[in-house]
This record gives sequence, C-alpha cells and structure tokens, in this order.
Amino acid sequence: MFNLFNNKTKNKNQPAVNLPAGQNVSNFLGKGTVSIKDIVSPSFIEVDFNHLKIDEKYYRTLYVVGYPRYVSANWLYSLITFDHPLYVSMYIYPAESKAVLEDLKRKIAEMEATIETDIKAGKVVDPTVQVALDDALAIQAELAKGAERFFQFGLYITIPAESLEELNNISKEVDSVLSSLLILSRQATLQTEEGFKSTLPMFYDKLQVWRNMDSTSLALTFPFATASLTRNEGILYGINEHDGGLIIFDRFTLENANSVILGKSGGGKSFLVKLEAMRLLIMGVDVIIVDPENEYKKLTESVGGEFVEFSIASQYKINPFDLATSESEPDELSNKILDLHSLMKVIMGDLTPSQDALLDRALVATYQEKGITQDPSSFKNEPPLLEDLYKILTGMETTEGKELADRLEKFVQGSAAGIFNHQSSFDIKNAFTVFGIRDLEENLRPVAMYIVLDYIWNRIRKDKRKRILVIDEAWYLIKHKDSGAYLYSFAKRARKYQLGLTTITQDVEDFISTDEGRAIITNSSLQIILKQSTAAVEKISATFYLTGGEKHFLLSTGVGEGLFFAGHNHVGFRVIASEEEKGLIE
Repeated sequence: MFNLFNNKTKNKNQPAVNLPAGQNVSNFLGKGTVSIKDIVSPSFIEVDFNHLKIDEKYYRTLYVVGYPRYVSANWLYSLITFDHPLYVSMYIYPAESKAVLEDLKRKIAEMEATIETDIKAGKVVDPTVQVALDDALAIQAELAKGAERFFQFGLYITIPAESLEELNNISKEVDSVLSSLLILSRQATLQTEEGFKSTLPMFYDKLQVWRNMDSTSLALTFPFATASLTRNEGILYGINEHDGGLIIFDRFTLENANSVILGKSGGGKSFLVKLEAMRLLIMGVDVIIVDPENEYKKLTESVGGEFVEFSIASQYKINPFDLATSESEPDELSNKILDLHSLMKVIMGDLTPSQDALLDRALVATYQEKGITQDPSSFKNEPPLLEDLYKILTGMETTEGKELADRLEKFVQGSAAGIFNHQSSFDIKNAFTVFGIRDLEENLRPVAMYIVLDYIWNRIRKDKRKRILVIDEAWYLIKHKDSGAYLYSFAKRARKYQLGLTTITQDVEDFISTDEGRAIITNSSLQIILKQSTAAVEKISATFYLTGGEKHFLLSTGVGEGLFFAGHNHVGFRVIASEEEKGLIE
C-alpha cells in the first residue's frame, strides 16, 4: 500500500513537495503559489491491490469480460437501478467492417476445422463450438449486407463505500446482480487507479477491456434505465410496460395537477378518465366533469353523483353574469367583464374595435343598472341577465349597438332563450358532479362549455379543496380563439386553488396546431398519449420529442395502452382495472 499526495506546487522553479495530510502548504511555499488544483484535490489517496481510499471513502472498480449470448431491451435495468450509488461508464468505439469480416472469416474457418476434426475422429461435436459457428455465420451475413455494424464496447463499474467492510459487501451484491444477467465481471486488481479514472466523466479509458458487439445489441442498452413511477401515495394508473411495475402516482405532487389525455377515437380515453375519477373520489378528491356526450351519466348514478343536464327544458340554469360574492377582491368586476368579453365573442363572432368598445360600455352599464360597481359590497346584489345586456345594447340606438343586439337575440328571445337567460338555480355540493350538454345543438356547445367553466371557476374560488375538473372533447373550446385562451388561463390559475385540470381530446391535430392547445400541454405536468392515427403521430412526435420506437409504439399499441408522462419521466403503460370497476364503467 502506498500514499499519493496531490498537494503539489505547480511552480516550475520549485521541486514537487509531498506534504503530510492536513499540513498547510503555505508553510512550505511562498505566497501566491497555490493553484486551484491544490485546493480541490483530496488530502490523500491510498492505492491498494483491489481498492482505493480517497480521503475517508473507499472505491473499487469492476470491469466486464463476458456478456450473455442474447440481450433484450433494457437489459442493464437491474444494474442501473441498483440500490446503492454506482459509477457506470460505457466506452463505445466503432470498428471497421472490413477488419471484422476478415477476423470472422478466420474464426469461422477455425471452428469448421475443429468440428470436421471431431467428426473424423468419431467424437461428439462440442455444442458450444457449433453454437458459436452458427452465430458467427449469421453475423457475417448481416455485416456483408450492411445491416449490422460492429463496435468495441467496454463496461466498467466503480463502487463507492464508507468503509472497507461495506465495500466488500456491496461488491458481492453487484457481482451477484451481474451474474443473474449472465454477465461475467472481474475486479481491477493492481489497476485500481486506472479503473477509478475510467469511470470518471472524462472519457479517460485506462482499462481498455473491450468486447465486440453488434449495433443491435448495443442499441438495446439505450435507454438503459426506465423511469420508476411507483410512489407510496396516489392512485393506480396502470402497469409499466418496460419493467412490469405498477404506476402509482399522485398528480397533486407535481408542479401542477393538470393533465392532458390525447388519443384517437376508441383508444380508451374515456375508460381511463372514468377509472381515474373513481379512484380519486375514493381518495377524497372532488370530481367535476364537463361532458359533451352524456357518456358519464351512468357512472354518475353508480357513484351517487349529481348529473346536471342542460337543455331547453332543463331545470338547471346558469347565469353567466354571476360574481364570486365571497371574494372581496376590488378587481373582481373588472375581471368578470373581461371574461364576458370573451364569452360574447364566442356567442357573437368576431367584433371590430368599435364594436368591442361599445360592448365594454354596455357591460359596465348592465351591472350599474343592478347597482353593482367596483365596490365589493355591491357584489351581493342580484346579478343582471343576458336580456339586461340586450336591452342596454338596443337602447343605445346606434347601428353597431343594434347589430350586437341582433346577434344576442337568439339567446334572449329566440330558440336558445331558455338556457342561459335565468338566474343560477343550483350549486355544486356533490363530490362527483357532471355537466351534460349533449342535448344542446352543435353550435351552442362551445357557449355552454364556456359558461359552465366560468360558473365552476366562481365556485372553486369560494371553497379551496382538492378537485379535478375534466373537460372532455376540449377541441370544442380550442377551435374558438377566445374560449381557447380562457381555457389556457384556467390551466394556469388552477394550481392556486388546488385544482387539477384534465383536458381530453381526440382531435389531436387541431388541438396541437393552435397556440392555446400547445400552451395547455406545456402547462400540464401529467400527459398521457394513447393510440394515435398515422396523420396525428408526426405532430405528436414533434411536440413531445418522441423517438422512432415510441412513434411506432403509439401506432401499433392496443386499446388502453400508450405513453405516460409525469414531469421529466415517461414510460409505456397499460391501463388495468378490476372486474368491479369495469362493471361500473361499462
């Protein structure tokens, strides 16, 4: 055993000095001669036959000399996820196919000669030689066709430990893990310094223990780790397709609790959302769903929820002019008028600047007629209705005011008069509440969804608790710029009120092609991509930076399978449910 002292001066005019551990260098050298290297270097390094000791830590390096005949995807997972810090280095050097083919030709000739000699001598052919010959012939054919390339591959593992006893124990465990993978390793005896340097992130290969490896086998080492999405809390989403583990996750532990679910029709989106909603409900999380097709109605009845169905003859009414009266924010009315601007653009269509200014004056006057001003105490007054705005616009006696009133007339005196021209007639009190708008005509659904969202927003601010809001077929809102911008604003503000927004769409291309749609995806920490069509997968690949293998996976995957993104991690997954859950959902 010997000591290496790194506290050495770099002054060319002075000889190198070995200093005892802990001795101040300034006692030996003149002022200003200490370099950065002198400061950051360890106090001492002990180099033994099969380990290093740097300061108070021990290190041992293993290098791999034998690999299994076949490897599968993610074959180094057991090593990478080993329950102890390891320094793992891979060195990959391309080899010339010509040299490899010549070497293979010689090896094949040797093995064929060995087999022929055994046959002539009446001996049984060694099966290992026969297998090696078959492999060599197969590789030779692939190399000749250009389908494969060859590389020199080196794999080194350095094990850190706090004591020599711990180092020996961990070394045995690592060796056992490698043996289970049919990997043969050796300790870097008398090369401990070279082994340690080889596993530093410096591309400093001092061991140079390499093994030929074809490109297919090498590719299976990347990615060599799968994200573990198993937590001690949360709900079960499905099975990790990479390692067979369970994906148990709590979306409220992320930066925000928002999620986006993208998938083609029949890919399993609704089943997954219903399953998540039921499981979150059990965990004490309130669930609110905006349902354009009334497909959550039976589930609502099964879990004892409330289904709020909107139609001309429905008993449920929502007044879009409602204010959050429990809030004492002085800018509440101003924010409400801005939201109503967006709603009116969804109802009326595009507005000119003069029409927009006229609408703003009319909205302010509509609230003033009811005695509602910027004073928070006036928010308790009965809010106006759509017909009050209609009367204000009509009473302005201008061409633009008359035109805006005509656009609004359908909702006040026309076919849609019975839906949103009433005071709100209910409140969200059930832990599982679904708003069904299937019975409204197609062009009224974006309006209904916008008004419902605004109503939900007011109720959420009154009472902060863990909730998720599910918006199915979100493309209804995204296709209108103003309602899309409101949905994006909803996604940004949801975290403040312990709300997780779940946005679902099957019209993936239209959703991603808008600025608002892409912004909602960016502001969602949880993203789930299920089976995709060929037309949509390219845009999804560009948005989520998918690999070629992941693109193929999304095209060929079955119902209820896809990619699960949580923060910076993502894995392939498959949704699983019990028979009881399937019965409630289906």
